[in-house]
Amino acid sequence: MSYAKTRRFYKAKLKTSMHPYHIITPSPWPFLISIAVFTTAVGTTMYMHRYENGLLILVISLLQVILVMCLWWRDVIREATLEGAHTKRVQAGLRLGFILFLVSEVMFFFGFFMSFFYIALSPGPAIGCEWPPTQIVTFNPMGLPLVNTFLLLLSGATITFAHHSLIEGAFAKTAFGLCATILCATLFVNIQMYEYTHAAFSISDGIYGSIFYTLTGLHGVHVIIGTLFIFVAFERFLIGHYTRQHHFGFEASIWYWHFVDVVWIFLYVFIYVFSR
Repeated sequence: MSYAKTRRFYKAKLKTSMHPYHIITPSPWPFLISIAVFTTAVGTTMYMHRYENGLLILVISLLQVILVMCLWWRDVIREATLEGAHTKRVQAGLRLGFILFLVSEVMFFFGFFMSFFYIALSPGPAIGCEWPPTQIVTFNPMGLPLVNTFLLLLSGATITFAHHSLIEGAFAKTAFGLCATILCATLFVNIQMYEYTHAAFSISDGIYGSIFYTLTGLHGVHVIIGTLFIFVAFERFLIGHYTRQHHFGFEASIWYWHFVDVVWIFLYVFIYVFSR
C-alpha cells in the first residue's frame, strides 16, 4: 500500500472514533529505555572509577539508548503521519509537554549560572579575590565568540524564515532556510571545537576552567542535539510529512533552537564579556 493510501486509510479509521484523543497502544520502549538509561549510569560510574570493562559497558549502553530512542520516535512519527492520531487536541498536549521540557532545561542551566554568579560576584581569597583569576588568560569576546554569536543569531532568523515559508506554502524557501540553519549550526560547533583546542586554560584550571567548560560544553551538546533535531525535521519535510497546518515536529525543533540561542546570549554576555 502506498504512503498516500495508507494515510487515507488511517484517517478514515480515526474518524470512526468517538473522541479526539490518542489512546496509545502497549509499547516496549518505555521499559527498554529505562533499562538502557540505568545501565548507562552504571557504565558511567564504573568508567569514572576505573573498573574493568567500564568503558565497554558505557558505550554499549549509550548505543542501546540511541537505538531505543530512534525506534520510539519512529513509532511516534508513524502515529502522527500515517495513523493521523495527532489531532488538534493531541497536538495541544504535545505543545504543553514540550514547553514543560524547555522549562526543565531552563532550570538545568539556571543552576550552573547560579554557581557562576556565586563565585564571580564575590570571589574568595583562594582565587585572589578577583574574577577572572589573575593567572587565567581569557578569550577575546570580540573574536571567535562574537562570530559564534552572529552565527547562532543568524540561524535563529533562518529557521524562523523556514517556518513562515512552510506556513505560506513556499517549500523551496523552507528548504533553503533549513539548509542555512544546519550550515550555521555546523560552523558554530566547529568554531567552538577550534576554540577549545587553542584555549590557554583547561577544565582543571580552577573554578574558572570548570565553570567555563561546563557551561559552554553543555551548551555545545545542546547545539549538536538541536542540529540533529532540525536535520530530522528537514528529512521529514523532504519526505512530505509536514503540511501547512500539521508540522509540530518542525515547530518543536524551532522552539528548542531558539532556547539554544537565548542560552548562548547569556553565555556570551557573562562568560566572555563580563569575565574578560
